[in-house]
Amino acid sequence: MRLIMLGPPGAGKGTQAALVSAAHGVPAISTGDIFRANIRNETPLGLQVKEITASGGYVPDEITNAIVRDRIAETDAVDGFLLDGYPRTTGQVLALDDMLAETDHALDAVVELTVDTEEVVGRLLARAVEQGRADDTEDVIRERMRLYAEETAPLAAVYRERGLLQRVDGMGTVEEVTGRIEQVLSGVRAGRSGRPAGA
Repeated sequence: MRLIMLGPPGAGKGTQAALVSAAHGVPAISTGDIFRANIRNETPLGLQVKEITASGGYVPDEITNAIVRDRIAETDAVDGFLLDGYPRTTGQVLALDDMLAETDHALDAVVELTVDTEEVVGRLLARAVEQGRADDTEDVIRERMRLYAEETAPLAAVYRERGLLQRVDGMGTVEEVTGRIEQVLSGVRAGRSGRPAGA
């Protein structure tokens, strides 16, 4: 399966991405993880990204697109993948369309985890205290949530129009949310298998 997982900070997206990827035998590809690994290893890309983010800027689409293009071309992603944190802009949506078209593939579903903002803010504040993230104040967290909603709404709309968006309640235990996601994906698989070849 070829999937995208959307969800605001604190929605448990990373946890669910790892569980879904393991269950379906496809790699969970996080652009954030790739950037952090490159920064940690001080690669040329890492140094470039570090300089951009240190000044408060966003990593340009062309850099992010190139990373994703290389990653999904690796052998472990030939039969499918789960993208976490990409795409984040409409430009990246179009770039991903091109990448998939080049290999005659298509997305199976876009899973969006929906959450209660107040509960997630509380969850992130607790995590900030546990992990010593002094910069994660309530104001900062709420601004991140606002930016996510602002940036992601157009993407969700695009995928909704294409019939790919699957909204899943992200509240509850990890097991409960995983169960809801798997139920949705079962329906997606059933729908795909019922289509004529080439559809």
